[in-house]
Amino acid sequence: MSASPSHRLAALRRDPVLPPGFSATMLRESGDAFAYAVANAAELGAASIVWVRRFDLLEFAVVLEPEEPLMTARLAHYMAMNALADMLAVYSPPERPMSFAWPDAILLDHGLIGGGRTAWPANASPEAAPDWLVFGAMIRASSLPDDGERSFGVGSGIAMDELGFDETHAVDMVESFCRHLMLCTHEWTTRGPKAVVKRWLDRLVREPGLRHGIEPNGDLLVKGQAVDERRDFVAALAEAAWYDRERGEPKL
Repeated sequence: MSASPSHRLAALRRDPVLPPGFSATMLRESGDAFAYAVANAAELGAASIVWVRRFDLLEFAVVLEPEEPLMTARLAHYMAMNALADMLAVYSPPERPMSFAWPDAILLDHGLIGGGRTAWPANASPEAAPDWLVFGAMIRASSLPDDGERSFGVGSGIAMDELGFDETHAVDMVESFCRHLMLCTHEWTTRGPKAVVKRWLDRLVREPGLRHGIEPNGDLLVKGQAVDERRDFVAALAEAAWYDRERGEPKL
C-alpha cells in the first residue's frame, strides 16, 4: 500500500473490472457500503458489489440471493469470510499468520485488521429462503495514531501498511474478492456448506484445551473437560464485536 498519492488517487478513480454476472455501485468516501447494500438489496440484485472509494479503509458489500432456507443460507457468512481471507492472503506477506475470531473478525499477525457483517430481511423466516443476504467487509489499509484505547479483546488493531503488504490498491482487492467469492460459491455448490464451514474453522483462533465446532444453524460449540458452551451465531453477528460503530471502522 506504498504507492504515491497520485497513483493511489488514479486507482480509486478506476472502476473495478468484475467477473461476469457482477455489477458495481461506487459510493463517495462518506458512504456506508453495508448500510447502502442492505437498504437497496432488492433493487441491486444478486452479485451486486457496493464499494466506498477510500484510501484508509477497504470497504465494500455484496448482495447474495440464496436458494436455501435462511437457517442454512446464513452460513454463507462463513463462505464470504473465507473469500475475504483468501483475498488478503494474496497480498499479505507469507510470514504473517492469519486467523479468524468467531464469528466475524480477521486477525493478521494477531492484530485486528478487519471483519465482516451479514444481514438479511428482518421478517425472513428461518425455514424459507430469504429474498437476499448482504455481506459487508472492512479491512484497515492505513494505520491511525494510537489514542491509548484498545477495545478488541484478541489483540490491538493493525493495518495493511504496518504489515508490509505488497503494493496494491483497493480496486484490485475488490476485484480479487469477487473472484475468490466465485470459487467459494463453487465449493459450496459442489461440496456443500459443511466443507465451507470446515475451511473457516481451520483459521479459527483456538481456545487452549477446548474443541470447537459449528452447528448447522451457525452456532459455535465449545467443549472441554469443564466447558460445554453453545454460542449464538445470530446474536454474535448482530453484535459485530470487531466493529467500532462510533468511528465506522474496525476497532483499535
